[in-house]
Amino acid sequence: MTTHSKSTGLVLGAATVTTGLIAGAYYVFACCVMPALARSDDRVYVEVMRDINDVIQNPVFFVAFMGAPLLTAVSAWQLRDRPYRRWVWAGLAACALGLLTTIAVNIPLNDDLARVSDPRAAREHFEDAWVAWNVVRAVLSTVALGCLARALVLCGRVPRGASEHRADALSPSGGA
Repeated sequence: MTTHSKSTGLVLGAATVTTGLIAGAYYVFACCVMPALARSDDRVYVEVMRDINDVIQNPVFFVAFMGAPLLTAVSAWQLRDRPYRRWVWAGLAACALGLLTTIAVNIPLNDDLARVSDPRAAREHFEDAWVAWNVVRAVLSTVALGCLARALVLCGRVPRGASEHRADALSPSGGA
């Protein structure tokens, strides 16, 4: 077994925070942004969504968007021999499915929205599908966050070097 290092906990913590940021972004869209935009006329709706899609493509968002799955994958590898690894792997699976949803559904819908010139047609093609799939990725990201938070709690309960102490106690010499 590998030792429980401080960097392992830091990576898991960073994975948890970045996953929380992404889950929060999707949650805010599901609970606030999209319901507010639903009250708008077609032209305003399409214009605002186009603006959001342009503005969200920035380095700060990208760090969390790509950091969540990458840091979770690194953490899953680092914790592969720990008893709570299943929580991290479950978090990675949920995070990956959320990322896949974004890449396969939400981004293509965003791209279609940018190309259609008639606001009514653009909104009809975009709104219901985008909102539904955003809820899916919000749920997946929240599940990932819960799994990683559980792993982080369990990680904090395992004293550094605990596996080595148990191994010493079980050895024929009793660790002497």
